[in-house]
Amino acid sequence: MIKTDNLKKLYITEEVETTALNDVNLEIEKGEFVSVMGPSGCGKSTLLNILGLLDNPSAGKYFFNGEEVSSYSERQRAKLRKENIGFVFQSFNLIDELTVFENVELPLLYLGYNSSERKKKVNEVLERMEIMHRVNHFPQQLSGGQQQRVAVARAIVSNPKIILADEPTGNLDSERGDEVMSLLTGLNENGTTIVMVTHSPTYAEYGNRIVHLFDGHIVTENFKEKFHV
Repeated sequence: MIKTDNLKKLYITEEVETTALNDVNLEIEKGEFVSVMGPSGCGKSTLLNILGLLDNPSAGKYFFNGEEVSSYSERQRAKLRKENIGFVFQSFNLIDELTVFENVELPLLYLGYNSSERKKKVNEVLERMEIMHRVNHFPQQLSGGQQQRVAVARAIVSNPKIILADEPTGNLDSERGDEVMSLLTGLNENGTTIVMVTHSPTYAEYGNRIVHLFDGHIVTENFKEKFHV
């Protein structure tokens, strides 16, 4: 599903050149749950942004569903993102002025679903995430755990092929973090591919493979179990 070939990312300013990723070779198959670990500044979020087509590599190739996409235009990347990828962020990234329903509805608006289809899909996913009772609330009226449930609902409402999660439990206590990991595990068991960046060794163990990054390189990969297909 995903393949990178000698992926590099450089950040250049007037004073310094920083290598965020250096010759990263990674393959992720459909149905995997891959945890990406490493110290701060090792390139984890940069890698996730490139996999999510939010950024382009400086060199190397990136294949998504067999297509080489590293040189795609922003319009092409946006189309591929909308149709295939869901994002879950540490800071939730909900829009404060929109209700729970409206936040979850956004991806469907971008994809052109009509009103009745949107309502059906949003209600179904809010029930699934057990947050339907907060449907008309605004993000600031919710706990952190509830906000992350809404963020997960938004990520999956359009049935993406892959979810990219960047420290999804980082702002949550252990109980709420466990809840979010259970949600992600359930999605993976139903066939959704997941790539998750985490600092937590405990939560990394939810994945079937743990990739360790250091100074922009993959230094180790630990395979745990057969993944869901």
